[in-house]
This record gives sequence, C-alpha cells and structure tokens, in this order.
Amino acid sequence: MFKRCCIVMLALMAISCANNQVRVSEFVQESAVYEVAVKDGVTYQEVVDSLKTIAAGMNFVNPANFSISEHIKLRGIDPQGIKEIYSFCNLSMGTEIMLDHPEFLVFAPCRIALYEKKDVNNKLQLFIGLARPTIDLNNIKNPTERAKKSAQQLEDALKKLIEKASVGDF
Repeated sequence: MFKRCCIVMLALMAISCANNQVRVSEFVQESAVYEVAVKDGVTYQEVVDSLKTIAAGMNFVNPANFSISEHIKLRGIDPQGIKEIYSFCNLSMGTEIMLDHPEFLVFAPCRIALYEKKDVNNKLQLFIGLARPTIDLNNIKNPTERAKKSAQQLEDALKKLIEKASVGDF
C-alpha cells in the first residue's frame, strides 16, 4: 500500500511539474530542525562552553537559556536526559528580515536546543538541534529576497556554530 502511494505521488509530481503548475520543492517538506550528534567523548559542559564561546566570537549574544529538564524534575518527572534551550541573536544578520517582515519577531531570537535522546542501542546520546531560520521564513507571506538571503546567512552561521560545538571546538 505504501509503495503504491509513493508511486502515485511521484506520478502526480511529474505531471504537475510538466505542466508548470507546482514545483517539486512544494512537495518536499524540509525539516524545520537541523540536528547534529555530539561527538563521543565530548562532555555536556564542553558543548555548553563551546557554544557560548564560539557564539560570542561570531557576534551572537546569548540573551536567555532555559533548562527544560530542571522544570520537568520539579514536577516529579524524570526528564530522560538533558533538555535545554539556548537563545542566540545576531542583529547584523537578522535585521533585514525583521525590517522587511516585523512578524518574523515571533521566531526571534534563534533557538538552539541541547538534548539527549536514545540511539539505536537505547543509550542516551547528546544532540544539538537548531530551529532553521529559512524554514521559519516559509511561514511569512511573500518574503523578500533580502529577507531570504539574510535568513540563509543566519542559518549557515548557526549551523557552523553547532557543528563546531558538537566536537567541542573553540
């Protein structure tokens, strides 16, 4: 059944694209989350220190952090590992988006999550995840080219930040 649905969907995509009615990208939903596994041997504290140090060097401010795990524990529930949110902002990269589309402020500041989840061996693995600004911008009606460019620049910088932090780089 699944295979048949996939074949039908591909056929419809081909017909629509051939008729210039719909772009293929409209059928493909990109993930709103960009996720990187933390390298084995890199500690939680090394990741946190790395995130903050690299971010500062990239002209990002870190206006807020929120430990979801601690609040889950206060409710008497096991949080099943680390669950934290770090906010980062770089106005030199994000200003154009917010000037063209003030409603984009609902996605600001940029969010990076540090969390543990079970791997294939049912062992907790540390990850860093990013809410992608380019995907957030898809929720804005008719984004300008300037806003798209700025969102891509911001996302590229944030990806670089979490990739470096995932290996404990400074």
